Amino acid sequence: MKTTTLGKTGPQTSVVGLGCMGMSGMYGPADRAESIATLHAALDAGVTLLDTGDFYGMGHNEMLLGEGLANVPRDNYLLSVKFGAMRAPNGAWLGYDARPKAVKSALAYTLQRLRVDYIDIYRPSRLDPDVPIEDTIGAIADMVKEGYVRHIGLSEVGSDTIRRAASVHPISDLQIEYSLMSRGIEADILPTTRELGVSVTAYGVLSRGLLSAAFNASAIPANDFRAHSPRFQGENAERNTALAKALQEVAAERGMTAAQAAIAWVVAQGEDIVPLIGARKRTQLSESLGALNKTLTAEDIAHIEAAVPADAVAGTRYAEQMMAHLDSEKRA
Repeated sequence: MKTTTLGKTGPQTSVVGLGCMGMSGMYGPADRAESIATLHAALDAGVTLLDTGDFYGMGHNEMLLGEGLANVPRDNYLLSVKFGAMRAPNGAWLGYDARPKAVKSALAYTLQRLRVDYIDIYRPSRLDPDVPIEDTIGAIADMVKEGYVRHIGLSEVGSDTIRRAASVHPISDLQIEYSLMSRGIEADILPTTRELGVSVTAYGVLSRGLLSAAFNASAIPANDFRAHSPRFQGENAERNTALAKALQEVAAERGMTAAQAAIAWVVAQGEDIVPLIGARKRTQLSESLGALNKTLTAEDIAHIEAAVPADAVAGTRYAEQMMAHLDSEKRA
């Protein structure tokens, strides 16, 4: 497994990370034993970056990782944790809380659930519109000084917020959706992160399964996140599925699956971009890691991008209400 460094001052990590959200029911029921087996398989393969959030399954994901990592030496992995999203008992989203005292309280509970003494990268899940980003980052910086956090990251914020955050404390990485079907960061955000020496940890590299051969829009259960996502509805789903099929054909010509081509494309965008593989089964993980054995030529990249043109994707990546919370989608 090759490694890279997150940002100018961040930790060394594997060139891909494991996104653990799906292990806590966000995409329908998940199997606990298989989830833990997948976690261990990722570590055995050399994956060191593990991404979670305290709101994934309302703490379930952190407790699952705490169990799965109980006998793994702490220096063998990096924990990247998002906080701040508030949820109701029925799972509804209630907004975001990134006040300094909320930062420290959330961290205390996270440490307990994960059974660790520190978090490698701690980040607000979204920008809290009622709290200056400087205050939030300042509170995390206090936790860095006290040894509870090693590095500070950001998630789904725009260029101005990145600059303001970086003025308070070095930022290791920006976590944001980036894939063949979600290329909005290329216009402004990616140039900003590169100017400031901030890496990108890219989630949604398979567009939440759209770019996987196993995707079936008609089989999405009601409790699946995608049941409410515009890209998976009606005509949008039909158009996007057609793009996915075009990618499958291009990938097959090059001895890859569509998922491998999609991941390899993200890897090819630069050493400062680390894809997060959202696997919850060992078979998914194995297929995804196979992308690291593929080196794309300029011609390969051109054919892949022609199969999935950025302007051909139908539907926004979140429902309207959730899009409104994305600082990264706001335009001047």
